[in-house]
Amino acid sequence: MPLALHGVVVKGDGSAVSVVIGEKPGDPVFTVSDLLPHLAKDQMDKKMADAVPGESLNVLAGGIPIGAEDLKDRFKLAVLERLNKQYGIVEEDLISAEIELVPAWIPSDVGLDGSFIGGYGQDDRVCAYACLRALAEMVVPERTALVVLTDKEEVGSTGNTGMESSFFANAAAEIIFRCDPDYSELVLRRALACSRAISADVNAGLDPNYGDVFEKGNSARLGGGIVLTKYTGSRGKSSSSDAHAEVMADIRRVFNSACVVWQTGELGKVDQGGGGTIAHIMASHGMDVLDCGVALLGMHSTFEVASKSDIFMAYKGYKAFLLS
Repeated sequence: MPLALHGVVVKGDGSAVSVVIGEKPGDPVFTVSDLLPHLAKDQMDKKMADAVPGESLNVLAGGIPIGAEDLKDRFKLAVLERLNKQYGIVEEDLISAEIELVPAWIPSDVGLDGSFIGGYGQDDRVCAYACLRALAEMVVPERTALVVLTDKEEVGSTGNTGMESSFFANAAAEIIFRCDPDYSELVLRRALACSRAISADVNAGLDPNYGDVFEKGNSARLGGGIVLTKYTGSRGKSSSSDAHAEVMADIRRVFNSACVVWQTGELGKVDQGGGGTIAHIMASHGMDVLDCGVALLGMHSTFEVASKSDIFMAYKGYKAFLLS
């Protein structure tokens, strides 16, 4: 698979350098080499989870050495020399760098009719995009409307940019303080508890290639509209967030009034696995929260697939909710 390198490098003097290699036409790309099947007997005997250790995901970065043959690390030095010429960075700067490798391909229409769109990272950029479009096109709402974008959701929403941090409550406190001269901690807590939220995250679309892990009567279909997920969690219990019946009914009313096509869904058979979102973290403030997003095929793969009509309905649904 061709890979592109993205990231930011903060140099010793504090200046930041943006690094993008592999996206422009003519750019070189990177790759993780694969084992030829002729020698993969031991690998094929392993479970899929153990077939490729994380430490084996080494990237091909260069093959032309620099200096004399007895020079130590001359291939590494050649790569560092190129980075220095192009970006002005030295080896130590890589210590304070955040660099990722992503598939080096652009999103593409999928299917003869182009009804789907495929690409990496649609979980959860697809919902974030729909939310931002909805917010940007709003007039002044009757109530304060917020779109909160967080990261690290896949590893527990930790850190000072994850939903477990205090930044959301701090931002709400700032807003209330500027609007209410009688601000207090109690006012903040009441405001959060009286709020209503949509946890805009994707759900699993029914995949006929793997139909045995889905409960067909309760699974979302691509092209069926935005997905309302009343409850999440693993195996029906662990880390679950459950929206009240009144919340479900209210969102249904909002969506129906705005002609939003919607469906319900769950993340596979109840005893098969499951998954969660940040809904339970938002609910910890006392607010009513409903999971609501776009169905995907190949979630977490390097080429996730979504229906264009579902993305449009997500945009319409989020906009109707923010205006409600």
